[in-house]
Amino acid sequence: MLSAERPVVLLQHGGLDNLSGKTGLAMLRYRSGPIVAVVDPAHAGESLEAVTGIQRPVPVLANLEAALPYGPEVAVVGLAPSGGRLPMEMRADVVQALRAGLSLASGLHSRLADDPEFAAIPLAAGQWIWDLRHEPADLEVATARCAALPGRRVLAVGSDMAVGKMSACLELQRCGQQQGHDVRFVGTGQAGILISGQGVALDAVRVDYAAGAVEAAVLKAAEGATAETVVLVEGQGSLCHPGSTATLPLLRGSQPTALLLVHRAGQTHVRTRPGAALVAIPPLPEVIAANEALAALARPDGARPKVRAICLNTALLTEEQAEQERSALQAQTGLPVWDPVRHGASSLLAALLEAAICSK
Repeated sequence: MLSAERPVVLLQHGGLDNLSGKTGLAMLRYRSGPIVAVVDPAHAGESLEAVTGIQRPVPVLANLEAALPYGPEVAVVGLAPSGGRLPMEMRADVVQALRAGLSLASGLHSRLADDPEFAAIPLAAGQWIWDLRHEPADLEVATARCAALPGRRVLAVGSDMAVGKMSACLELQRCGQQQGHDVRFVGTGQAGILISGQGVALDAVRVDYAAGAVEAAVLKAAEGATAETVVLVEGQGSLCHPGSTATLPLLRGSQPTALLLVHRAGQTHVRTRPGAALVAIPPLPEVIAANEALAALARPDGARPKVRAICLNTALLTEEQAEQERSALQAQTGLPVWDPVRHGASSLLAALLEAAICSK
């Protein structure tokens, strides 16, 4: 619904310098289309690069009215706050955007189209409110149809939630396209869908239909694919996390030909709610074995997909520390290990392209 060419203003109120704004920060890093302004009163007038480290020439403004001269057509809620509700401090700018004729895109759990204040504003022809986090219509139970697709399907799996699975896939896609490969991306979370313009919000789908929703999204992304096509499926959650169930429908629905493990360097326990019991991340060879075992089940082709490489998130480390962690993990697992954000994705991509499509 959000096409790549539409000029966007990001509503980042209080989220430009922390993880609550991860949706907008991801768009700033990876959206190919124009982002003309960012609204965050806390950092108005400051350099985007100085605040975020993202090298993109976008002004940071105090309110939506100040962004209108830059020509936005769509206002995007860039926050992912706890509870998924629209912050009160953002409401006035949402109203201003709708009254100014801008369309609105949101990945929050609360449906903005159903908000009485927003619904009372008449929309112009072609203006819309897109609440992307909802269950698609006409869902079906998965039937392993993706196993018959040509080419490669690579699913990113994680040692925890929020370790960089989307970033790994988008870095690989960008690298692959730059090299002339047919590399496609299936978004399964709000940021990935907003960046790519399509996909399925997996956490909004009833469990019985979750694998079917993934299957439908992968089939759509793979339309016209050839034996050389690579479809990258954004991972969600982790088998290691006690609150996550997302990995299984992703495995079932995408019928991957290979897996990419994503891990944050040095992390030993999954991140849960404050006060919750600590849950250790098993040694990565055990995490790999568990994901591979599940990926081999419920397949009509008898294939046994393998983890072909590890994406190591080293954002919190120095260059020297990152290299030490990378070398140690490579020795432990015998797999290629790289941080695609820090060092580029060419080595990871090569590992995925060189591997046999699937072993039985």
